[in-house]
Amino acid sequence: MAASPTTSVLTPHELDEITRANESGLEPVVFIHGLWLLSSSWQPWRDFFEENGYTTIAPGWPDDPESVEAAKADPDTFAHKMVQQVTDHYLDAISRLEKRPIVIGHSFGGLIAQKIAGEGVAVATVSIDNAPFKGVLPLPLSALKSASPVLGNPANLNKAVALTFDQFVFGWANNLPEEEAHHLYETFHVPASAVPLFQAAIANFNPFGGETKVDSKNPNRGPLLVIAGTKDNTVPLAITHATYKIQSKNPGVTEIAEIPGRGHSLVIDSGWKDVAEEALAFAKRFA
Repeated sequence: MAASPTTSVLTPHELDEITRANESGLEPVVFIHGLWLLSSSWQPWRDFFEENGYTTIAPGWPDDPESVEAAKADPDTFAHKMVQQVTDHYLDAISRLEKRPIVIGHSFGGLIAQKIAGEGVAVATVSIDNAPFKGVLPLPLSALKSASPVLGNPANLNKAVALTFDQFVFGWANNLPEEEAHHLYETFHVPASAVPLFQAAIANFNPFGGETKVDSKNPNRGPLLVIAGTKDNTVPLAITHATYKIQSKNPGVTEIAEIPGRGHSLVIDSGWKDVAEEALAFAKRFA
């Protein structure tokens, strides 16, 4: 396993989940959420994977509130969180597991999942509509528009930013009926740290790669599945195709699956199980 950071910031609840996973003796699955969500958004996925013989953990990002209500009451708690800080948090959790896990991440969680895979500590990885890492060059207009609530104002760098409902619809729920979009917005949406978006935006101008750099060449990376929603405005197909092109140069198995007609909400909307079944099938083949 990877070395733990010097000082752990895992919560008692997260440590309890790790203990439960270890005591089960089952293959663990680690879920990593992205911006504007909490780890509780993975609960249907966790139930599904556990029904299929796995144990699961879903740590939050460092200092995440316990609930959507608490998050909305104290949005500033999300400010300043950076990609490597969050990655180290998950590496700490993984270092405490007795078995190498399957790692599944969405959006910035998908980028972090690939960073973790590059550390050689995952038995298999599923990256869903991942945020771009250094070397991923396409920047479609819809991606720029979906990021504009944050990147449009440099003063947001040190802030937590919430989306308006209209911004959420464009970036997340563009393929959904308005009633379902409202339900997802009220049930799952929380403010998010602006820093990771700025880190991703400047990564290709940083000669050292910055914190969004992924080691895609590590021969111990393990099998990787990249999942793309074909109607995603936040992470359009051009980004996931570029991700696959870079990762496919790894000696390990690299695959891509496109989910027709799905937007960025594909892990939390009413069609989540279609995506989960793709991930489970991959896990069963390689883990």
